[in-house]
Amino acid sequence: MTHYQKVREHLENHQYRWLVTGVAGFIGSNLLEALLRLGQKVVGLDNFSTGHRHNLAQVKALAGEEAWLNFHFIEGDIRVLDTCRDACESIDFILHEAALGSVPRSIDDPIRTNENNISGYLNMLVASRDANVKRFVYAASSSTYGDHPGLPKTESVIGQPLSPYAVTKYVNELYADVFARCYGAQSIGLRYFNVFGPRQDPNGAYAAVIPQWIVALIRNQVLRINGDGETSRDFCFVENVVQANLLAALVEDSEAVNQVYNVALNERTSLNQLYQMMQALLVEKFPHARDHRPEYGEFRRGDVRHSQADISKARKMLGFEPTHRLRQGLEQSMGWYINHLASR
Repeated sequence: MTHYQKVREHLENHQYRWLVTGVAGFIGSNLLEALLRLGQKVVGLDNFSTGHRHNLAQVKALAGEEAWLNFHFIEGDIRVLDTCRDACESIDFILHEAALGSVPRSIDDPIRTNENNISGYLNMLVASRDANVKRFVYAASSSTYGDHPGLPKTESVIGQPLSPYAVTKYVNELYADVFARCYGAQSIGLRYFNVFGPRQDPNGAYAAVIPQWIVALIRNQVLRINGDGETSRDFCFVENVVQANLLAALVEDSEAVNQVYNVALNERTSLNQLYQMMQALLVEKFPHARDHRPEYGEFRRGDVRHSQADISKARKMLGFEPTHRLRQGLEQSMGWYINHLASR
């Protein structure tokens, strides 16, 4: 039995109260689904700036009416301290996902990014401290590595940030460390690397690459690759992220707390390889995809050329062991997007 299986078994037999911020978003709604399926009580907080009500409706349908009774939703904004205080009342664990993601969005609007990702984050830390929450697990980011060229990325070595978004995520880590030193607060940061999966929004100017490309291939639309396509990423399926959050919340080793961890696969896939893999997975159901060809454009501002995570620290300290490689995750994602687009 893996460590993650033991944690899931523990949760099936012990009920806690969780707060998931950004609960109507992509990662937040997947965390909500996992917790409800494990019989947990969950409070969700979201202002629907990037999350969607239909994500919550889908979780309700998947988890079932009985499990849904364990969920309480608060429509509110982490930029309002009183809202954060209300959400943290009687909570055991916080999974903080609420943020304004996207490097390009932060370049276009650094003030709003700062308000959400730093001021809102600080509100949540303060409310968590004052409510005596057991542990604060937060979404950190691989963008923190900035311009450091080393591969794979190890948690102890970072470079200069390349975007306002990267600055905000690094500040999150600094605040978590200060709160541990000043107030004895327990936190764990999870540096996500290019997360993808069901319920990731394919629409809008700041949509992530995988959902955008799936839709473009299915609908035979223009698909644009930034740069020459040899930029590479460590793509991580959302089920691996759910695992990391639950492990981080319940880890008992005091040495593992007040740390940051990479959450990825320790694999590197170029955008060209990703495109070819997705095309091959869709061609049987959508024959037109065989003749589809991408367009190439300028490199995107604020992007790093290559990214790959060393996950040995998460393996050793948290018991993290990814259950889904890239192809497995893509196969599951394809099924969801096909059904989702058909229903619309």
